[in-house]
Amino acid sequence: MESVNKTLGTAPLKLPKMATAQRIRPPKENLPQTPEERTRFLQYIRNYVAEYNPVPPMPMADVKVHADKVVEMLGCDPIYRDYIGVLINNEMWRDSLAAIPYERRLLLLPKCLRVESKCPAPFDEFGLLCKQCGLCSIQDLQNEAERLGYAVLVAEGSAIVMSLIQTGKIEAIVGVSCLSVLERAFPYMEAAAVPGVAVPLLQDDCIDTTVDLDWIWDYIHLTSEDRSLRLDLVGLRDEVDFCFTPASLDLIMGNGNGETEQLGREWLMRAGKRWRPFLAASVVHSMTDTKDESLSEDLRKICVAVECFHKASLIHDDIEDNDDKRYGEQTLHASHGIPLALNVGDLLIGEGYRLIADTRLSPEQKNLMLQIASEGHRQLCRGQGAELSWMRSPVPMKAVEVLDIFRSKTAPAFEVALQMGAVFAGVDVHAEVKDTIHAYSEALGIAYQIRDDLSDHGEGGDTNDLEQMRPNLPMAIAYEKARDESKEMLETAWKRELNGTVSHKDIESLCEDLKAIDRSEKLLEAYKEQAIRSIAELDNPSLKGLLRRLIGKIFNDTEIKGWCGEVVEDQLHAPQP
Repeated sequence: MESVNKTLGTAPLKLPKMATAQRIRPPKENLPQTPEERTRFLQYIRNYVAEYNPVPPMPMADVKVHADKVVEMLGCDPIYRDYIGVLINNEMWRDSLAAIPYERRLLLLPKCLRVESKCPAPFDEFGLLCKQCGLCSIQDLQNEAERLGYAVLVAEGSAIVMSLIQTGKIEAIVGVSCLSVLERAFPYMEAAAVPGVAVPLLQDDCIDTTVDLDWIWDYIHLTSEDRSLRLDLVGLRDEVDFCFTPASLDLIMGNGNGETEQLGREWLMRAGKRWRPFLAASVVHSMTDTKDESLSEDLRKICVAVECFHKASLIHDDIEDNDDKRYGEQTLHASHGIPLALNVGDLLIGEGYRLIADTRLSPEQKNLMLQIASEGHRQLCRGQGAELSWMRSPVPMKAVEVLDIFRSKTAPAFEVALQMGAVFAGVDVHAEVKDTIHAYSEALGIAYQIRDDLSDHGEGGDTNDLEQMRPNLPMAIAYEKARDESKEMLETAWKRELNGTVSHKDIESLCEDLKAIDRSEKLLEAYKEQAIRSIAELDNPSLKGLLRRLIGKIFNDTEIKGWCGEVVEDQLHAPQP
């Protein structure tokens, strides 16, 4: 085990070594290739099971009939039939599994998840005895499942499982295995009529395999008290996006007058992922008894307010960084001048506070939201101020100093959205979760900015932070590791004094040679892990489930680095359900 504190000097936090992130290999051809494809299959199967209502336990031959029907309806390659059959069986048993207490469930993991060449764990008659070395995902899955109350086995074979079922102490199973083993085990599960869900391994060559960890997490935490898995996050995202159409903005904000308001609304409608209003809406829906994904009038105002604050910060940030492009188009100050852009940004800040005040929420809720928004605004300005001070007198920064800027500059926007959503759900419930949301938002914001640094790094990056010479994590880590001539070259870059003898490409190569990119990727995984661990003790199962799902949704939004470079044609011809 190692800690971010030991590496960078930040607050103590024990984190795994994240070796699994270095072992990602392409899945077999009979499995979807990306998390996005697997999500599409799963969503379609859920809709199918909800409509046709197949009843478990069901013989394999009948499951295959349903799988063949789905293959035909989707128009996908028949090679996915077995995978679809697993999903159908899982969805049939989902509600039954959710109703069974954790302490009467078994988590069955395969030993091939370990790093075989380095694993120090011995075996006994029951399977692998994990030594908690942190080299693979077995440790974290086992620890979390046992904390909840599960029995956990790291073993293959049906004999042990059947003997446990016959004792009457195990009433449900969450299993991880390759498709071939799942097929052989299915008759035993069906005969015992035991609720069982399965997560297929992404490879089936029985050594150093990987699995969709988010999928396992969702299943082991599944409980009838958790409403988050019944949330249609895709539908909720569409509802949030609809708030930013011209007609909707006029309804929510009132008719706009003059060029300033027109430009402000145009910026609200511009591209972007709109994570922050989506986060606010998701928290409200997970913590209340809302029956569908439609947004109330007041919640629409809060969503737009959150986006007003964010877009204002982007307008001002572009001016301060002298950026000419945003979302592939001219920045506001580049097209209309700095004075007008400043004014539009200021207007959006005011609009955000006005929308909060215009809701029909209680005075206590409004007051608390205004405090949260204003504190987030102050924190963001502190982080941006630290970066601006550096730009006036640029010197090499330590990695911990860069992370501190992320903590102040990026994390507050996520926290404002999440905290305001919790307040919308109720002042009392917010008081119970605010500390957890703070810790979660901080880790999430830092991880999000590290990912941006990695995606913006070098000539192949989105914006090339090296050429723009902004403080970034790979450069900071590289400088700390460098010696002699390499350190002098990096110091020249940090001071923004590059000349003809040292190029941005040279600096990019140094970051690669000094393993700064690898270390940044590990820190990204570590802060994602910190966000996950921050919610471990959360008592609200729906909020807990939602926050865990959001990590997967946010960080699966882009292509996963390290996967096979071969292009795999998408076999799904039907539109996403």
